[in-house]
Amino acid sequence: MSEALDFSERAQIEEEMDGPCSYEELRRCFRHLAIVNRLTRAHQHTLRWLEHVLPEPRRLNPQRRFRLVDIGCGYGDMLRLIESWATKRGLHMELTGVDINPNALRAAREATPAASRIQWVLGDVCTSPETQQVDFVTSCGVFHHLSEPEIVRMLQWMDSTAKLGWYITDLHRMPQPYRVFDLLMRGPWWHHFIRLDGLRSIRRSFLRKDWERMCAEAGLDVSTMSIETRRPARLCVGRIKPAAMLQMPAGEQGSAAWQQKAS
Repeated sequence: MSEALDFSERAQIEEEMDGPCSYEELRRCFRHLAIVNRLTRAHQHTLRWLEHVLPEPRRLNPQRRFRLVDIGCGYGDMLRLIESWATKRGLHMELTGVDINPNALRAAREATPAASRIQWVLGDVCTSPETQQVDFVTSCGVFHHLSEPEIVRMLQWMDSTAKLGWYITDLHRMPQPYRVFDLLMRGPWWHHFIRLDGLRSIRRSFLRKDWERMCAEAGLDVSTMSIETRRPARLCVGRIKPAAMLQMPAGEQGSAAWQQKAS
């Protein structure tokens, strides 16, 4: 029962999907996880942030190309959504998904239309040559899989690499979403990883104080960032760089203004 669990600190537990399993098993899990992400609007927070950073296409140089890297892209469903979003708005975006699991990238390629121009990269995002000198770095539902030293390293890389800004969507370690997820995912139609791993993910995720501490350890000024509570059960962290603020409408510039508007 969740009442007996301690949500004040991150749980040090492993998830089934992080362990060894067959490609078919992982692909089926990813497909079900993509449905959960769609039902809980997990990727909409990233799109909303991009819409804030990038004004109407008519205000941009039509020759401008934006480069975006997604950390731990998994099944690639967020990048496919961003590609569709950018195409509808006439934005030129070069999208790269990076993952350390070759089976995840195999599943992402299989699920992506042949006409897509998304690039899939296997390796460490911090050292891969394809992920340097980019405009945006994003990540959704990945950071709770990492240790705090790994997160601090990733934050440092993101802030030094992303020219215009970066945005992380992850889970919020709270008892209420834990109980709700526990009830909603009991159906036998879900892959057996989904409920157990989802509950473990919530327990492994973050509170605002965790992000403030890790960002400070990474040498980042928390006052220049946004830490947003988003429903359902998400805690999002981002930073808009000064170069990006120059192309925003007056009155909406800066992370502080974005944080106030998003709250």
